[in-house]
Amino acid sequence: MYPDYNNQPQTPPPYYGQSAVARQTNSVMKRVYVRMFIGLLVSAFCALGVASSPAMINIIFGNQIVMWGLVIAMFAMAILIPVRMMKMSSGTVLVLFLVYSALMGTFLSSIFLAYKLSAIVSTFFITAGTFGAMTVYGYFTKSDLTKMGSFLMMALFGLIIAMLVNIFLKSGTMSYIISIVGVLIFTGLTAWDTQQVKQLAAANLDPALADKLATMGAMNLYLDFINLFLFLLRIFGGNRD
Repeated sequence: MYPDYNNQPQTPPPYYGQSAVARQTNSVMKRVYVRMFIGLLVSAFCALGVASSPAMINIIFGNQIVMWGLVIAMFAMAILIPVRMMKMSSGTVLVLFLVYSALMGTFLSSIFLAYKLSAIVSTFFITAGTFGAMTVYGYFTKSDLTKMGSFLMMALFGLIIAMLVNIFLKSGTMSYIISIVGVLIFTGLTAWDTQQVKQLAAANLDPALADKLATMGAMNLYLDFINLFLFLLRIFGGNRD
């Protein structure tokens, strides 16, 4: 017979099912942040490496075919990785994310030509502080951020359209407004993406799926960080003299 805990002074044993979910969630989230950090390091090293080589700068940004090939490759991978994730191994998903990070870093090397190093460094720390605060909020908040996330995704599409229009208008005022709106959008998306990854981590206990989820979560937060950094840089970075 099982002991009657209602008539016993001792505390009932812990509910191990919930503990397993908590352990799984914490494990996935740790991998998310570690992989995101590795992705940022890969991008940083690639950006610095290309920026320090006039020959590489000339090859990439002096040739329209190479530059647009790089941009198209990044867009293609951003679509391919999530769509094909279920049909790829977790190792392949991780490798593709790191390749994507390297391509992004190569593309971002141009910021060293447009902004002073001091502005880039200071903006990076501002971005890290903002990102850190919002991802902590997204992780611990009890509020459901689903509606906010849906609104921010719609706002993001509007922002992309505005950016495309401003390519032709070349309006400095509109560019500044776009940057402010971009900061607000990706600040909110950081919290929303964090909550989404946490919820999915708690719902998917299959180890292979959990590992893929960790990589995709890292990629989403990586993109939030990069975009937040770029919009802040446009606001605070100024131009290289």
